Amino acid sequence: METVKVLAEKISQAVDKINTLKEEKSALTNKVSELEALLRQKDEEIKTLHEEKYRIKGQIEDLVKELDEIEAR
Repeated sequence: METVKVLAEKISQAVDKINTLKEEKSALTNKVSELEALLRQKDEEIKTLHEEKYRIKGQIEDLVKELDEIEAR
């Protein structure tokens, strides 16, 4: 009878551990999803900043050309 109690206790512990691991997995899966969304957002911000950088660079180059033309007169 003692063996059955020990076995039942081990099964109970295993079930508890499985439930705990499922909860941890769920929490980690949610965290991964949050971080992936944040990464996509940051990628978009970087893309926008690169576009803005090249636009401003073009404007500066145009202004430098205008200044060169003014100096050449």
